[in-house]
Amino acid sequence: TIPDRVYLDHAATSPLRPEAKAGQEEGFRLWANPSSPHAEGRRARAALEDARERIKRALGWSGELIFTSGASEALWIALNRAKVTQRIVSAVEHDAVFRAAPDATVFTGDEPIDSGTLLAVQHVNSETGTINPFSDMAARLADTGALLLSDCAQSAGKLALPDADMLVISAHKFGGPIGIGALLVRDFNLLEPVGGHERGYRQGTENLPGALGMAAALEAGAWATTPDHRAAFAARVAGQRLTIGEQVDYIFALTHPSMSAQALLIRLDAMGFAVSAGSACSSGTLKKSRVLDAFGVPDETAARTIRVSVG
Repeated sequence: TIPDRVYLDHAATSPLRPEAKAGQEEGFRLWANPSSPHAEGRRARAALEDARERIKRALGWSGELIFTSGASEALWIALNRAKVTQRIVSAVEHDAVFRAAPDATVFTGDEPIDSGTLLAVQHVNSETGTINPFSDMAARLADTGALLLSDCAQSAGKLALPDADMLVISAHKFGGPIGIGALLVRDFNLLEPVGGHERGYRQGTENLPGALGMAAALEAGAWATTPDHRAAFAARVAGQRLTIGEQVDYIFALTHPSMSAQALLIRLDAMGFAVSAGSACSSGTLKKSRVLDAFGVPDETAARTIRVSVG
Protein backbone atom coordinates (compact mmCIF):
# COMPACT_ATOMS: atom_id res chain seq x y z
CA THR A 1 0.00 0.00 0.00
CA ILE A 2 1.12 3.56 -0.67
CA PRO A 3 1.39 5.64 2.53
CA ASP A 4 0.09 9.17 2.86
CA ARG A 5 1.90 11.45 0.47
CA VAL A 6 4.93 13.38 1.80
CA TYR A 7 5.52 16.60 -0.12
CA LEU A 8 9.22 17.52 -0.35
CA ASP A 9 9.28 19.90 -3.33
CA HIS A 10 8.69 23.29 -1.73
CA ALA A 11 11.45 24.91 -3.82
CA ALA A 12 9.17 24.35 -6.82
CA THR A 13 5.94 25.43 -5.13
CA SER A 14 4.75 25.52 -1.55
CA PRO A 15 1.11 24.68 -0.78
CA LEU A 16 -1.17 27.69 -0.61
CA ARG A 17 -1.44 28.95 2.97
CA PRO A 18 -5.02 29.31 4.25
CA GLU A 19 -4.26 32.96 5.05
CA ALA A 20 -3.23 33.52 1.42
CA LYS A 21 -6.41 31.85 0.18
CA ALA A 22 -8.45 34.16 2.40
CA GLY A 23 -6.52 37.13 1.05
CA GLN A 24 -7.26 36.08 -2.53
CA GLU A 25 -10.95 35.69 -1.74
CA GLU A 26 -10.99 39.24 -0.41
CA GLY A 27 -9.45 40.37 -3.70
CA PHE A 28 -12.08 38.49 -5.72
CA ARG A 29 -14.77 40.41 -3.85
CA LEU A 30 -13.05 43.66 -4.89
CA TRP A 31 -13.31 42.65 -8.53
CA ALA A 32 -12.91 46.08 -10.18
CA ASN A 33 -9.84 47.17 -12.14
CA PRO A 34 -7.50 49.06 -9.75
CA SER A 35 -6.72 51.54 -12.53
CA SER A 36 -10.34 52.53 -13.12
CA PRO A 37 -11.35 56.02 -11.91
CA HIS A 38 -14.77 55.15 -10.47
CA ALA A 39 -15.56 54.28 -6.85
CA GLU A 40 -15.20 50.52 -7.40
CA GLY A 41 -11.83 51.02 -9.04
CA ARG A 42 -10.68 53.34 -6.27
CA ARG A 43 -11.58 50.73 -3.64
CA ALA A 44 -9.58 48.14 -5.55
CA ARG A 45 -6.66 50.59 -5.87
CA ALA A 46 -6.67 51.27 -2.14
CA ALA A 47 -6.53 47.53 -1.41
CA LEU A 48 -3.68 47.08 -3.91
CA GLU A 49 -1.62 49.88 -2.39
CA ASP A 50 -2.27 48.50 1.08
CA ALA A 51 -0.98 45.09 -0.07
CA ARG A 52 2.09 46.76 -1.54
CA GLU A 53 2.93 48.43 1.75
CA ARG A 54 2.22 45.26 3.76
CA ILE A 55 4.63 43.25 1.58
CA LYS A 56 7.36 45.89 1.86
CA ARG A 57 6.90 46.02 5.62
CA ALA A 58 7.00 42.21 5.97
CA LEU A 59 10.24 42.08 3.95
CA GLY A 60 11.84 45.13 5.58
CA TRP A 61 12.12 46.87 2.20
CA SER A 62 12.11 50.68 2.06
CA GLY A 63 12.35 51.11 -1.72
CA GLU A 64 9.77 50.67 -4.47
CA LEU A 65 7.78 47.52 -5.37
CA ILE A 66 6.50 46.59 -8.83
CA PHE A 67 3.96 43.77 -8.92
CA THR A 68 4.61 41.18 -11.65
CA SER A 69 3.21 37.82 -12.76
CA GLY A 70 6.09 36.07 -10.97
CA ALA A 71 9.86 35.91 -10.67
CA SER A 72 10.45 35.30 -14.39
CA GLU A 73 8.73 38.54 -15.43
CA ALA A 74 10.43 40.46 -12.62
CA LEU A 75 13.81 39.21 -13.84
CA TRP A 76 12.94 40.21 -17.42
CA ILE A 77 12.05 43.77 -16.35
CA ALA A 78 15.21 44.13 -14.27
CA LEU A 79 17.53 42.71 -16.91
CA ASN A 80 15.98 44.48 -19.90
CA ARG A 81 14.84 47.83 -18.50
CA ALA A 82 17.74 48.72 -16.19
CA LYS A 83 19.65 51.82 -17.32
CA VAL A 84 22.95 50.03 -17.92
CA THR A 85 25.26 49.26 -20.83
CA GLN A 86 26.32 45.74 -19.85
CA ARG A 87 24.73 42.85 -17.97
CA ILE A 88 26.78 40.22 -16.16
CA VAL A 89 25.18 37.12 -14.60
CA SER A 90 26.57 34.34 -12.44
CA ALA A 91 26.91 30.91 -14.03
CA VAL A 92 24.54 29.31 -11.52
CA GLU A 93 21.52 31.57 -12.07
CA HIS A 94 18.06 30.14 -12.71
CA ASP A 95 17.25 29.43 -16.36
CA ALA A 96 14.79 32.37 -16.30
CA VAL A 97 17.78 34.73 -16.09
CA PHE A 98 19.36 33.30 -19.24
CA ARG A 99 16.03 33.35 -21.07
CA ALA A 100 15.51 37.00 -20.12
CA ALA A 101 19.05 38.05 -21.06
CA PRO A 102 20.49 35.50 -23.53
CA ASP A 103 23.28 37.89 -24.53
CA ALA A 104 24.44 38.64 -20.98
CA THR A 105 28.06 37.96 -20.04
CA VAL A 106 28.63 35.05 -17.67
CA PHE A 107 30.71 36.23 -14.71
CA THR A 108 34.32 34.98 -14.52
CA GLY A 109 35.87 37.71 -12.37
CA ASP A 110 37.82 39.26 -15.21
CA GLU A 111 35.08 41.52 -16.57
CA PRO A 112 35.49 45.31 -16.22
CA ILE A 113 32.72 46.50 -13.90
CA ASP A 114 31.65 50.13 -13.68
CA SER A 115 28.57 52.30 -13.16
CA GLY A 116 27.12 51.02 -16.45
CA THR A 117 27.06 47.41 -15.22
CA LEU A 118 24.19 45.34 -13.87
CA LEU A 119 25.42 42.24 -12.03
CA ALA A 120 22.88 39.48 -11.32
CA VAL A 121 23.69 37.08 -8.49
CA GLN A 122 21.00 34.93 -6.91
CA HIS A 123 20.67 34.82 -3.12
CA VAL A 124 19.97 31.09 -2.63
CA ASN A 125 20.48 28.49 -5.34
CA SER A 126 17.30 26.60 -6.12
CA GLU A 127 19.04 23.26 -6.84
CA THR A 128 21.68 23.03 -4.12
CA GLY A 129 20.56 25.44 -1.39
CA THR A 130 23.88 27.28 -1.59
CA ILE A 131 23.82 30.81 -0.14
CA ASN A 132 25.85 33.03 -2.41
CA PRO A 133 28.27 35.40 -0.58
CA PHE A 134 26.25 38.42 -1.64
CA SER A 135 27.39 40.75 1.14
CA ASP A 136 31.06 40.18 0.30
CA MET A 137 30.42 40.83 -3.37
CA ALA A 138 28.41 43.98 -2.65
CA ALA A 139 31.22 45.34 -0.48
CA ARG A 140 33.83 44.70 -3.20
CA LEU A 141 31.69 46.42 -5.82
CA ALA A 142 30.56 49.37 -3.70
CA ASP A 143 33.08 51.76 -5.26
CA THR A 144 32.31 50.75 -8.86
CA GLY A 145 28.79 52.15 -8.97
CA ALA A 146 27.50 48.91 -10.51
CA LEU A 147 23.88 47.88 -9.94
CA LEU A 148 23.25 44.61 -8.11
CA LEU A 149 20.27 42.38 -8.88
CA SER A 150 19.47 39.37 -6.71
CA ASP A 151 16.97 36.60 -7.44
CA CYS A 152 15.47 35.98 -3.99
CA ALA A 153 12.77 33.53 -5.06
CA GLN A 154 14.23 30.86 -2.74
CA SER A 155 14.99 33.15 0.20
CA ALA A 156 12.23 35.78 0.49
CA GLY A 157 10.09 35.10 3.53
CA LYS A 158 12.75 32.74 4.90
CA LEU A 159 16.00 34.75 5.20
CA ALA A 160 16.78 38.45 5.56
CA LEU A 161 17.02 40.02 2.11
CA PRO A 162 20.49 40.89 0.79
CA ASP A 163 21.59 44.49 0.24
CA ALA A 164 20.95 44.99 -3.46
CA ASP A 165 19.54 47.59 -5.84
CA MET A 166 16.92 45.21 -7.22
CA LEU A 167 15.45 42.04 -5.75
CA VAL A 168 13.07 39.48 -7.25
CA ILE A 169 10.48 37.53 -5.25
CA SER A 170 7.83 34.94 -6.09
CA ALA A 171 4.74 34.39 -3.92
CA HIS A 172 4.24 30.67 -4.52
CA LYS A 173 7.66 29.88 -3.04
CA PHE A 174 6.46 30.94 0.43
CA GLY A 175 2.84 29.77 0.42
CA GLY A 176 1.31 32.56 -1.63
CA PRO A 177 -0.62 32.23 -4.90
CA ILE A 178 0.87 31.16 -8.21
CA GLY A 179 0.96 33.96 -10.80
CA ILE A 180 2.11 36.85 -8.61
CA GLY A 181 5.58 38.13 -7.76
CA ALA A 182 7.39 41.41 -7.49
CA LEU A 183 10.47 43.36 -8.47
CA LEU A 184 11.80 45.36 -5.54
CA VAL A 185 13.77 48.32 -6.85
CA ARG A 186 15.68 50.85 -4.76
CA ASP A 187 14.59 53.73 -7.01
CA PHE A 188 12.37 53.88 -10.08
CA ASN A 189 15.05 55.98 -11.79
CA LEU A 190 17.15 52.82 -12.20
CA LEU A 191 14.66 51.56 -14.81
CA GLU A 192 13.42 52.77 -18.19
CA PRO A 193 9.59 52.96 -18.06
CA VAL A 194 7.51 51.03 -20.60
CA GLY A 195 4.11 52.66 -20.06
CA GLY A 196 1.00 50.96 -18.79
CA HIS A 197 0.47 50.08 -15.14
CA GLU A 198 2.63 49.96 -12.00
CA ARG A 199 3.78 53.58 -12.36
CA GLY A 200 4.49 52.85 -16.01
CA TYR A 201 7.05 50.10 -15.36
CA ARG A 202 4.89 47.07 -16.13
CA GLN A 203 2.11 46.44 -18.65
CA GLY A 204 -1.03 44.50 -17.82
CA THR A 205 -3.87 44.86 -15.33
CA GLU A 206 -2.79 44.41 -11.73
CA ASN A 207 -3.57 41.07 -10.07
CA LEU A 208 -5.34 42.32 -6.93
CA PRO A 209 -6.32 38.88 -5.54
CA GLY A 210 -2.75 37.68 -6.02
CA ALA A 211 -1.28 40.75 -4.32
CA LEU A 212 -3.54 40.35 -1.30
CA GLY A 213 -2.73 36.64 -1.13
CA MET A 214 1.01 37.34 -1.31
CA ALA A 215 0.80 39.91 1.49
CA ALA A 216 -1.15 37.51 3.70
CA ALA A 217 1.31 34.66 3.06
CA LEU A 218 4.30 36.80 4.08
CA GLU A 219 2.53 38.04 7.19
CA ALA A 220 1.58 34.48 8.23
CA GLY A 221 5.28 33.72 8.31
CA ALA A 222 5.41 30.60 10.48
CA TRP A 223 7.18 27.52 9.14
CA ALA A 224 5.57 24.08 9.15
CA THR A 225 8.93 22.77 10.40
CA THR A 226 11.23 24.01 13.16
CA PRO A 227 15.00 24.64 12.91
CA ASP A 228 15.48 21.52 15.04
CA HIS A 229 13.40 19.44 12.63
CA ARG A 230 15.44 20.67 9.69
CA ALA A 231 18.75 20.16 11.51
CA ALA A 232 17.78 16.60 12.38
CA PHE A 233 16.88 15.90 8.75
CA ALA A 234 20.15 17.46 7.56
CA ALA A 235 22.08 15.22 9.94
CA ARG A 236 20.34 12.09 8.63
CA VAL A 237 21.16 12.85 4.98
CA ALA A 238 24.62 14.38 5.54
CA GLY A 239 26.37 11.46 3.86
CA GLN A 240 24.36 11.92 0.65
CA ARG A 241 24.25 15.73 0.53
CA LEU A 242 26.18 17.79 -2.00
CA THR A 243 27.73 20.47 0.21
CA ILE A 244 28.66 23.54 -1.81
CA GLY A 245 29.57 26.55 0.32
CA GLU A 246 27.24 27.87 3.01
CA GLN A 247 23.80 26.29 2.66
CA VAL A 248 20.24 26.83 3.83
CA ASP A 249 18.50 24.21 5.94
CA TYR A 250 15.53 23.72 3.62
CA ILE A 251 16.97 22.77 0.19
CA PHE A 252 19.10 19.61 -0.19
CA ALA A 253 20.84 18.16 -3.23
CA LEU A 254 21.11 14.43 -2.41
CA THR A 255 23.13 11.88 -4.38
CA HIS A 256 22.23 8.18 -4.45
CA PRO A 257 25.18 5.73 -4.42
CA SER A 258 24.05 3.91 -7.58
CA MET A 259 20.54 4.77 -8.79
CA SER A 260 19.94 7.40 -11.46
CA ALA A 261 17.97 10.50 -10.50
CA GLN A 262 15.13 9.61 -12.88
CA ALA A 263 14.81 6.07 -11.51
CA LEU A 264 14.96 7.39 -7.96
CA LEU A 265 12.22 9.95 -8.64
CA ILE A 266 9.95 7.20 -9.97
CA ARG A 267 10.70 4.92 -7.02
CA LEU A 268 10.15 7.65 -4.43
CA ASP A 269 6.95 8.85 -6.11
CA ALA A 270 5.56 5.31 -5.94
CA MET A 271 6.48 5.22 -2.24
CA GLY A 272 4.60 8.46 -1.60
CA PHE A 273 7.42 11.02 -1.64
CA ALA A 274 7.23 14.07 -3.92
CA VAL A 275 10.75 15.27 -4.80
CA SER A 276 12.40 16.64 -7.94
CA ALA A 277 15.62 16.51 -9.93
CA GLY A 278 16.52 20.19 -9.72
CA SER A 279 14.68 23.23 -11.04
CA ALA A 280 11.03 22.44 -11.79
CA CYS A 281 11.35 24.50 -14.98
CA SER A 282 13.89 22.05 -16.43
CA SER A 283 13.49 18.80 -14.48
CA GLY A 284 11.32 17.32 -17.23
CA THR A 285 14.42 16.98 -19.39
CA LEU A 286 17.10 14.32 -19.17
CA LYS A 287 20.03 16.65 -19.83
CA LYS A 288 22.54 17.36 -17.09
CA SER A 289 21.75 20.24 -14.81
CA ARG A 290 23.53 23.39 -16.02
CA VAL A 291 23.73 24.57 -12.41
CA LEU A 292 25.44 21.43 -11.12
CA ASP A 293 27.83 21.61 -14.06
CA ALA A 294 28.68 25.24 -13.22
CA PHE A 295 29.30 24.23 -9.60
CA GLY A 296 31.80 21.65 -10.85
CA VAL A 297 29.79 18.55 -9.94
CA PRO A 298 31.03 15.54 -11.98
CA ASP A 299 28.60 14.25 -14.63
CA GLU A 300 28.30 10.84 -13.02
CA THR A 301 27.41 12.37 -9.65
CA ALA A 302 24.96 14.86 -11.14
CA ALA A 303 23.13 12.02 -12.88
CA ARG A 304 22.36 10.48 -9.46
CA THR A 305 21.36 13.71 -7.70
CA ILE A 306 17.87 14.75 -6.68
CA ARG A 307 16.53 17.79 -4.84
CA VAL A 308 14.61 17.59 -1.58
CA SER A 309 13.11 20.82 -0.25
CA VAL A 310 11.06 21.27 2.91
CA GLY A 311 8.63 23.94 4.06
